[in-house]
Amino acid sequence: MTDPTLLDTRPPAAAPPSVRPDVRAFLDYLNALPGPRSHEIGAAAARLQMRDSRPLVDLDTGELAVLRDLSCPRADGSTLPLRLYDPRPARAPGPVMVFFHGGGFVIGDLDTHDPACAEIARVLDIPVVAVDYRLAPEHPWPAAPDDCETAARWVASAPAELGFGITSLVLAGDSAGGTLTVVTALALRDRPAAVPMVAQWPIYPAVDKATEYPSFDEYADGYFLTREGMSWFHESYAPDVAHWRGSPLIASQVGMPATLVVTAGLDPLRDQGRAYAAATIRAGVPTIYREAVGNIHGFINLRRAIPSSVGDLAGCLAVLKPMIAEAEATRVMAQAS
Repeated sequence: MTDPTLLDTRPPAAAPPSVRPDVRAFLDYLNALPGPRSHEIGAAAARLQMRDSRPLVDLDTGELAVLRDLSCPRADGSTLPLRLYDPRPARAPGPVMVFFHGGGFVIGDLDTHDPACAEIARVLDIPVVAVDYRLAPEHPWPAAPDDCETAARWVASAPAELGFGITSLVLAGDSAGGTLTVVTALALRDRPAAVPMVAQWPIYPAVDKATEYPSFDEYADGYFLTREGMSWFHESYAPDVAHWRGSPLIASQVGMPATLVVTAGLDPLRDQGRAYAAATIRAGVPTIYREAVGNIHGFINLRRAIPSSVGDLAGCLAVLKPMIAEAEATRVMAQAS
């Protein structure tokens, strides 16, 4: 006798999302908090809230040989704040990472991402220069991409303020900073800086602001990054979504550097990251895609609140380190030939 279930042509019901126990505990705590959310208190208060919460949700910065604030000039004569992280007091010329922090283009700064940048520098054993780009709504699009490109080009010029030579760039950032990573990489692909890019690492980026993906509906309520919060960020930033600097997925990805795309399984932006990884693969770019299954947006800054995030960041860096080494070796061979 035929099993009647074999005749059922309806699509299977979606499986419930896999939520790690420590993620569930953090979300339950977060969702039970009284009071207004970030998008309800305004940009200035939300920035203070994010900065003040860092010791509660993230690990300490830890030891580094070099942790120093510096700045680079903008075209208008003003200065752009930066921060240098280096586990070594001195080093030979080599690659350097330029890091763009997350926060929806509205919140976040050098201090909120201090622990993550320090850990990246230690594990990869390369200098990291973090960029304190201008924030919306005071400075809407394209102020942020302008600043990030300015900083990357300045770093590539190996200015004396850094104290070491530079052979190549690695661009990286999380969330809004992941978007800015791709936008800056596209700008440097089309008009190269003083040294080449060898890798980019967009972490849970928003790359297609004109399209709604399934993960946006699935995880936009109750999973840390909310629909209301994302709408507030978008309205504050006010990008031109028809321009590649506003939605970098619409640009050709041909000629981009080796790429590590990282998403979180419970992130409204997850499917944008998946789409970006697919686009770089189609363009022939060496690409690795990693997804932190059962984790949420923002996990690189939540390593105290969500201890399993320590392993997620470590896994990313374990992949990125040989990617940089391989791309740097290829650069050296090409230069020698």
